[in-house]
Amino acid sequence: MLIGKAGRASTAISTADAGSVTVRGRDLCGDLMGHVSFTEYFGLLMMGQKPTKEQTFFLDLLLVAIAEHGLVPTNQAARMTYAADPSSLQGAVAAGILGCGTVILGAAQSCGDFLRQAAQACEAAPGDDAAALRGLVQRTRAEGGRVPGFGHPLHRPVDPRAQRILELAVGGTHARLARVAEQVVPEVWGKALPMNVSMAIAAVLLDLGFPSGMLKAIPILARTASLLAHLAEEAENPIGFLMASKGEEAIRYAPEDGP
Repeated sequence: MLIGKAGRASTAISTADAGSVTVRGRDLCGDLMGHVSFTEYFGLLMMGQKPTKEQTFFLDLLLVAIAEHGLVPTNQAARMTYAADPSSLQGAVAAGILGCGTVILGAAQSCGDFLRQAAQACEAAPGDDAAALRGLVQRTRAEGGRVPGFGHPLHRPVDPRAQRILELAVGGTHARLARVAEQVVPEVWGKALPMNVSMAIAAVLLDLGFPSGMLKAIPILARTASLLAHLAEEAENPIGFLMASKGEEAIRYAPEDGP
């Protein structure tokens, strides 16, 4: 029994035979190996065609921007998992990746959804992008929601990563709307809310023509590189159990009152 809507019984990504591997219509050994960077290869895999120089530049920029951010929960989870089973490198990497959700690392997808809504609002009321976004943000707040990509527990008053990305992203529609939102969101909320790196990543990826349903792919790929670095260090300088013990020390046991 088939569950859900089935696609065509085909794949356009790759095939292989005894003497060759073909990826997106190109011979892996003859056309790709030694001819393209990993970033170019990733773009080819995701978008079906070799990325332009501009696309490659920004994919590199975003991967570098989001890969590493210290002992964040994803890295802690991976290191503690590795400490529990040093023979399972893949399990430790998976533990870290499983923490890439809508709050940490995976917010780029939600930011992309917001930017597409913003673009639609501006198309429906042309001439004043700030007014269109203000209406969207006000409705979001009135409905008890929040605008993704704003606020950060550490980076205040600005997220330097987001600023650097948008300094380099010139002329894109979604990057421009992110800048408009950067002014409107704090105004509507009545407090300082810095635009964080997830909004900048989403804006640039949408302007690059990256698959809109795969915006989270960049943070996941980037953080995988960082997780491997942390696990390599964990193998030489174990701190996974130390982090676990410090976490236990920091949490006070507070039993509920009895009847």
